[in-house]
Order: sequence, then structure tokens, then C-alpha cells
Amino acid sequence: METKTVLVTGIGGNVGQGVLRNIASLNKNIRIVGIDIASFTAGNHLCDVTYKVPYAYDSLYIPAIQEIVTKEKVDLIIPTTDYEVYYLSLNKSTIGTGIAASDADTAKIYLDKYLTFLHHCEKDIPFAKSWLPKDYDGSCEEIILKPREGRGSRGIQKNPPSPANYSDEFMIQPLHKGKEITTAFYVKKNGAFHGMFTMERELSNGATSKSIVTKKYDNEIMLIVEKMIAAGGLAGSINLQCIVDENEQIIPFEVNCRISGTNSIRHNLGFQDVKYTVQEYLYNEEPDEVKTINGIAVRLLYDVIYPGATNETELNNNSSSFIVY
Repeated sequence: METKTVLVTGIGGNVGQGVLRNIASLNKNIRIVGIDIASFTAGNHLCDVTYKVPYAYDSLYIPAIQEIVTKEKVDLIIPTTDYEVYYLSLNKSTIGTGIAASDADTAKIYLDKYLTFLHHCEKDIPFAKSWLPKDYDGSCEEIILKPREGRGSRGIQKNPPSPANYSDEFMIQPLHKGKEITTAFYVKKNGAFHGMFTMERELSNGATSKSIVTKKYDNEIMLIVEKMIAAGGLAGSINLQCIVDENEQIIPFEVNCRISGTNSIRHNLGFQDVKYTVQEYLYNEEPDEVKTINGIAVRLLYDVIYPGATNETELNNNSSSFIVY
């Protein structure tokens, strides 16, 4: 079989590393190029070659990508961070290879949590009530203040004493309490819904630490997902985050317009969105049927050790001698 080359972005993060492991599990003749803002990451040992690149919003990012695509003869780019989804999609006509990403306009909306709220209101799609700090009316007993852009739990504050003092770079939502659920759904290149998968989850430092498959909320979530897809612009794997409150009301509060960090867990429980991406975008195949199973997952730390190494600049691909322990 002909060798294909896939470029995976953000290999220093858990999303990118999950994507790398999933691609390796497919046992296809795929050569992996990894990129990150750091030259030495935990994802290096999973790649055939790696590159350090600027942040996606840097003016030098797209030229760097174009150079790598040409040099490495890249067949497909799989972005794993929100900014890269947007900037790669925005420049897809000049990059010169396939990009597994939603339309740039849609990616830009979901890059900004307040724009997400406005978009969902306009399309009659459920979403947590949101305000800019200057517009907050004091109507909630408890609130959460968060950056409009960003990832994880960085910059989040619960019940700040003077919310109106914050700039429009932040937003406010009611502090909804209950079970957090995360739903991945896949939209095929033709715009059709392919499948979805929901887990209850617990977080540690903003990332999933434990999860359990649930189908309890599928009917209600499906109604939300159908409206999101009908609004247009979505492609590939999308992540919808919700709170289920004490009244069993489902409240979406964030959308990630990309493959999410639990992709490695989902892959082993039957929702193989990285595989679907490779099938559609790399091989022009129909993605496999979604066949999910029940399951529970916990996350742990492990180490990548390079015995005898003294210079990390040399540890930039899977040819280095390493131990995973």
C-alpha cells in the first residue's frame, strides 16, 4: 500500500497525543509528521518527524505550515487545537493539502464562547445564558467568569466580587451545578450526521480524569446536535460540553470545533472519530459504522524515558531510543 503522510498539530497536548496513538493503532502505511510550539514534547516519540512552529495566530504560522507541507509531501493535516482549526481552515486554499476542519466562519464562532452563545440564540439552539461583564444584570445567585477564548480551566473564576470591572475579553454565565457530560459527534464531508458518543466525566486541572459511557441523554442531545449541523459549516469531529442539573435539564455551555481530548478513550469504546477522519479525508472512504459499547475509563500518567540522552534537541522523532514506563 502506498505510504501516506499525515501532519498532526499540537502534539504536546493530550488531544494531539491521542490522535497520534489512534492513527498508529490503525496499522496503515501512514507516516506521521508532528508539530508543536515546543521542539521537545511528550508526543515526539510517536512521530516520524517533528517541527517546532509559531502559534497559529502568528503571521509566520501559515508560511511555516506551507513549507512543511511541501517538504514532507503532506497528504492531510489534522488540527488538534481550536486556533489551528480556524487559521488552517481560513487558509486552506493556499496550504496545498487536505485539512480535516470545519469551515473557517464556523470555527471562528466556536473559538469564542460569547459568539457561540449569540450564534446558538440566533439559530434557536440551547446554550447557557451568557453576558459580557458590562452587561451582566446581577440576576444569578452564583456565576462563573471565564475568558471568551482559551482552553481548559485557565482564567476561570467563580463568583468574582466585581464582575463589571472585567473587560470584554471575558464573559459571564450562571454557575450551573450538576453532572458534566461531554458529547463527541461526527459530521461527514457531505454534511450528514454520522454518529455521536456521550460520557459523564470528572475533571482534574481542566482535563478529563475519569469517564463513564452514558446513553441516558441521547434523545435530547440529538435534538441539539441536529440543530447545530443544520446551521451549517461543521465537518469532522465536534465536541459539545453540557451540564445536567438537578432537574435533569441539559445545558450546553461550550463547543470545541475539533477532535477532543477523550478521543483515545472513545476509540476503544467504539466511537472512532480519528479513524473516520482518516478514512474520509485521507483515503476518500466511507467511514465505518459507529458501534459503541458501555465502559468506564480513568486516566493515569506514564513516562517516556530516553536512557543515556543528554541533549533534548536530538529527541525529535520515534527513531530515538526510548522506554515508555
